[in-house]
Amino acid sequence: MASPGSGFWSFGSEDGSGDSENPGTARAWCQVAQKFTGGIGNKLCALLYGDAEKPAESGGSQPPRAACTCDQKPCSCSKVDVNYAFLHATDLLPACDGERPTLAFLQDVMNILLQYVVKSFDRSTKVIDFHYPNELLQEYNWELADQPQNLEEILMHCQTTLKYAIKTGHPRYFNQLSTGLDMVGLAADWLTSTANTNMFTYEIAPVFVLLEYVTLKKMREIIGWPGGSGDGIFSPGGAISNMYAMMIARFKMFPEVKEKGMAAVPRLIAFTSEHSHFSLKKGAAALGIGTDSVILIKCDERGKMIPSDLERRILEAKQKGFVPFLVSATAGTTVYGAFDPLLAVADICKKYKIWMHVDAAWGGGLLMSRKHKWKLSGVERANSVTWNPHKMMGVPLQCSALLVREEGLMQNCNQMHASYLFQQDKHYDLSYDTGDKALQCGRHVDVFKLWLMWRAKGTTGFEAHVDKCLELAEYLYNIIKNREGYEMVFDGKPQHTNVCFWYIPPSLRTLEDNEERMSRLSKVSVICPPWPPKVLRLQA
Repeated sequence: MASPGSGFWSFGSEDGSGDSENPGTARAWCQVAQKFTGGIGNKLCALLYGDAEKPAESGGSQPPRAACTCDQKPCSCSKVDVNYAFLHATDLLPACDGERPTLAFLQDVMNILLQYVVKSFDRSTKVIDFHYPNELLQEYNWELADQPQNLEEILMHCQTTLKYAIKTGHPRYFNQLSTGLDMVGLAADWLTSTANTNMFTYEIAPVFVLLEYVTLKKMREIIGWPGGSGDGIFSPGGAISNMYAMMIARFKMFPEVKEKGMAAVPRLIAFTSEHSHFSLKKGAAALGIGTDSVILIKCDERGKMIPSDLERRILEAKQKGFVPFLVSATAGTTVYGAFDPLLAVADICKKYKIWMHVDAAWGGGLLMSRKHKWKLSGVERANSVTWNPHKMMGVPLQCSALLVREEGLMQNCNQMHASYLFQQDKHYDLSYDTGDKALQCGRHVDVFKLWLMWRAKGTTGFEAHVDKCLELAEYLYNIIKNREGYEMVFDGKPQHTNVCFWYIPPSLRTLEDNEERMSRLSKVSVICPPWPPKVLRLQA
């Protein structure tokens, strides 16, 4: 007889007599037992199989699936059916005869992912099914065990993890600067995970290395460096890209620091705006320069660095015997979305022979827009630029680039001549072995997401994306600026997609604009400490 409602295997003889000696019969019976009895089915299966084949405890509800009987390799069946309650990771490739369960398992994983993708764009779904940490810890057993779980439970873990994940591709998700879920970028990410290679030499990642070369050159051209000359690398994020810039600037001024360390150089001072990203201080701490050696320059009411204060602080540092070595201007601050006056900063850096870095992690995407790239006028005069395509351009995390104007400097700063990896007698151009100019040895393939999206969208597609985002920001600004109960943080439309405003509760609307009012207002509206405004960043 057939298992009720399943259409899977039959068990027992045609006359209804049992056949407990037949392994196929026992396995089929186990499938039915697993479906209708949950954990009890495992115990019944243990009696039929013996202790050696006893499946692990499972609380899952994955329906049993009939095993494929196709003898062809690769399997030609329209759908490979397996029972995951009796399979473990060791049954998948490279196990012998592992093709069928592997195809079935990965197909089911893909189904879980595709369902999540569809839900991410469904406005009727929640952005997050929020639970407090202690609730999730109590509700599920997340601990790592000595014994392996079966694949049924592994699939359940995949579902549970996504159930409580934040849908960053959801139309109503407004939080971090990296949002959205691009389908081509997602496909590229899946591909690079499947390739599972490293970016340090051409021989191990030939196509990916070439794509990084092509893409970084194109980005340098867009910045404005002649012919796309210079150097660059994709790093784990904007904070690391900024630290790279600080390292290279220090090496350029004092090459001996590479061998002798900070004891061999004078007190170095870096300058950045008081609205700049905290990664500048983190980088100074990590490099032994020290956070006290990062001087914060005053900003105007729009959050832009004041050039006169920058020059004043440079002169102060020099008078104390310190050595100014880097100015980091910001193109798109995290909160206000402000763009520092790069041309004025460049003039000062040239005057005092200081390395000019531009942190365009957030605002670099505007370089793709003919309408908005003027906001980064002067970026072509920088010595280095951080640009995160995973922010404004919507490339999946992570995708951050450091671009350097002087070719070869990054290599000289970081290379360690590891002969076992970077042999000098290879039969191709050794400049394509990029690993020795990176701090990392193992480096993820981040470029393919950007490159494939660029091929799919074209530069005009990214331009349309950027223009639409800023159009939406201006639309929101125009709605809020004269709306009762709202106050803009500063006058004038935003330069980026950051729309900064206060929500004024009715109880505070009649109070004078003084410290008491601000104190009470901060308890209601502040969401981005230590800055006062409520910030809404719009992404397409």
